[in-house]
Amino acid sequence: MTNVYLHTFGCKANQYDTELVRQALEDAGATVVHDPARADLAVVNSCTVTHTGEAKMRRLVRRLARGRPNGRTVVMGCAAAVDDGTIAALPGVVRVVAGADPAAVLGAFGLETTPVDRILRRFRRGSRAWLKVQDGCDEHCTFCATTVARGVNRSRPVAELVEEAAGLAEHVDEIVITGVHIGSYGRDLGLSLGRLMERLVQRVPLVRFRLSSVEATEVEPALVDIMATAPNRLAPHLHAPLQSGSDPVLKRMGRHWYTARAYRERIEAIAARVGAFALGADVIVGFPGESDADHRATRDLLATLPFTYAHVFPYSERPDAAARRLGPPVAPAVARDRSAELRALVADRGHAYVDTRVGATADVVWLRRRAGVFDGLTEDYLSVSLAADVPPRRLTGRLMRQGGDLTLAPIAA
Repeated sequence: MTNVYLHTFGCKANQYDTELVRQALEDAGATVVHDPARADLAVVNSCTVTHTGEAKMRRLVRRLARGRPNGRTVVMGCAAAVDDGTIAALPGVVRVVAGADPAAVLGAFGLETTPVDRILRRFRRGSRAWLKVQDGCDEHCTFCATTVARGVNRSRPVAELVEEAAGLAEHVDEIVITGVHIGSYGRDLGLSLGRLMERLVQRVPLVRFRLSSVEATEVEPALVDIMATAPNRLAPHLHAPLQSGSDPVLKRMGRHWYTARAYRERIEAIAARVGAFALGADVIVGFPGESDADHRATRDLLATLPFTYAHVFPYSERPDAAARRLGPPVAPAVARDRSAELRALVADRGHAYVDTRVGATADVVWLRRRAGVFDGLTEDYLSVSLAADVPPRRLTGRLMRQGGDLTLAPIAA
């Protein structure tokens, strides 16, 4: 029996890709193990968003080689797709697979005769699953190497996605729609993300859907309507990448399809239509040429829109991205101070939002158990807990505060 160890760096799209590889390996007779020391084979799914992520990946591959002198490792994913030979030269690496082709991973291990099922039948991550609806991106943000690694937008057929979602829904209570640029779903098929979600909500009952990262200006009225009228079917939650609240910086970033004003107006319109509403964003601090005025513009936008959380990243230069030709980034100490300011601002806004939700009802999907307490996630992306002896199913309840934590008081059916 062949044991295989899997490790994923990066986003939900990468996590989905690893699950598809996991399924293919198990179909070929392999057993997934959590201890790399027990593994004959290892698959590392790489990310190229930051230099830190790539450095962590290389350290893991070296550590796997030290702990498994005769083990074989395949590195797949985005960093693998732009490898200049550095990854291929790491100890124990027998193949670098550009992208996320399960058949190529099987072939690297001599298992290519096993047919690959392109429909993911089971997601081994508890009560939530990811559904990757498209891959690639047609935009060319100057800070991003993902377009080089992933290629152009490619949408999956609606019927295939409905089939996969229906199978996943037999095992989970929430399905997260993911991809590289999900707002572009369907452009190559004459469809749209809104039409896909209408079909999924109609054809796959009971389960709750949630969108992963989606551009604010690509959120169609159909999506907002479902969030507003059926928040238990499509979670009222957007992670809408902002990157900067300064138009000059957005222009240098290559994000030509919106301005700070367009972003603001779209979010305000959505928030006015939807009730309880979670809003997150990605923000890059210290981009080449970012001035104090540019930073203030970002801070002011974060302070006035209803953000409940944000991922704030210092700029990370990528060798294959165009931004490296725009000049030096902001000094690291300045970028750290700006990052800390934005994180504190959004954290305060998130705490204030939680206060407004205490005493209100929520739809909760339960994630994990710890010492007799189950952790859950509301439709508007709040973490809650419930003391219970047996695993609860999806519940509607009233949000209460106990100490500094949110808890759920179930409402009897």
